[in-house]
Amino acid sequence: MRAYTAVLAAMLVSSVLMVACGGGGGGNTTTTPVITWATPAAITYGTALGAAQLDATASVPGTFAYTPAAGTVLAVGSQTLSVTFTPTNTTSYTTATATAALMVNPTAPTTSTTAAQHGAEIVSLADTTPAATIYYTVDGSTPTTSSQPYQTPFLVASNLTLKAIATAGGTSSSVTSQSFTPNIASGTLVWSDEFTNSTGAIAQPDPTIWTYDTGNNGFGNNELENYCAWGSNTSPCSTALPSEYVGTDGYLHIEARQPSTGVYTSARLKTQGLFSFQYGRIEFRAMVPEAQGFWPANWLLGNNIATVPWPACGEQDVMERVNAALIPDWNEGSIHGTGFTGGTGLGTKYDFPTGQTAGGEFHTYGMIWSPGSVAYYVDDPASPYITYTTSSLNGLSGAVWPFDAGQANFIILNLAIGGDYPGPPDSSTPFPSEMLVDYVRIYTN
Repeated sequence: MRAYTAVLAAMLVSSVLMVACGGGGGGNTTTTPVITWATPAAITYGTALGAAQLDATASVPGTFAYTPAAGTVLAVGSQTLSVTFTPTNTTSYTTATATAALMVNPTAPTTSTTAAQHGAEIVSLADTTPAATIYYTVDGSTPTTSSQPYQTPFLVASNLTLKAIATAGGTSSSVTSQSFTPNIASGTLVWSDEFTNSTGAIAQPDPTIWTYDTGNNGFGNNELENYCAWGSNTSPCSTALPSEYVGTDGYLHIEARQPSTGVYTSARLKTQGLFSFQYGRIEFRAMVPEAQGFWPANWLLGNNIATVPWPACGEQDVMERVNAALIPDWNEGSIHGTGFTGGTGLGTKYDFPTGQTAGGEFHTYGMIWSPGSVAYYVDDPASPYITYTTSSLNGLSGAVWPFDAGQANFIILNLAIGGDYPGPPDSSTPFPSEMLVDYVRIYTN
């Protein structure tokens, strides 16, 4: 903050203003000083106002009072600064005011990582600017508001360059950039939940990985179950009879129960908000219940479901089947997106070899996700029973492939009861019943 004193100019102006009036006395008039305030330099949110922004000058000596004052931290976006100038010579000059516009940009996003397995890392993005939205890319391109919005920590298991910006108040931050070069070989295990438990009692599924959908709103399929979170004692849920737990046997148990006539409880675990991945091979080793009305599934949804509603976010169903065992027994692998759901969805049944079933024994249900391709297998990753590609949408009016839009996907494990697909349980349906999951693993392609 400074004032420029133009002594000669002030003297000249003063002499002009001192006008004598004849015949009845005299009087003085005053003038308003000229304030010069160049456009202040933009600042980053969290930066206190200082000399670079509060630096007006005046054509005569005097003092400045700024609003907001020096040291103030402003909200993000376009802000108005004002100054009141009080001249030293108040006889000849009046008080003057002026304003200037200042842009306060969001802070640049920060990245943090936690180790996964064999050199892979889980990356989190954060920003200190209130209500900021983070957009990111992993192909080295500069992110814009058309890029993927950040929702959930995601796995990095390949060589890539992450770039991110934050937006708020109609303006954007500078770009954060970080390169990753893990150089991990194809087929390497890079993340897993093995559901280990050495406590001697049933345990909560890892809360750093799993959260829950809860309630009995039918979940778009007129399902009958009440989904219960770990630790919920809200009726009909019960901490005495949890709907999900890690047993001392090293399996995740998802329990289907009928606490009273027409009332059912179960669980739907998900990694939404906690963990996600894009591309790779994911496996679920599981044993499922088989009876009228049961609908076990291990599947994935796009992180961007918060901003791009289903089905545009994409859905990948790795393990899914309904009702009692058939001969041959089966599993279905499906994909869904805009223009291919329900009757126009893309699903293929895998028939188990003679003598094998989905219930009563463990099988490994896998998906290989690559750019432009989603393939499913049971037990043998070298022998997918179906591979879907972008060309699989040919002939489906309005179909849009959603799996390469830049988003990572989160994981869901659930055991539904009833609904449009299997129909309701009947007198042959045994309660309690359970789906067991031995592990969930992700490998590099």
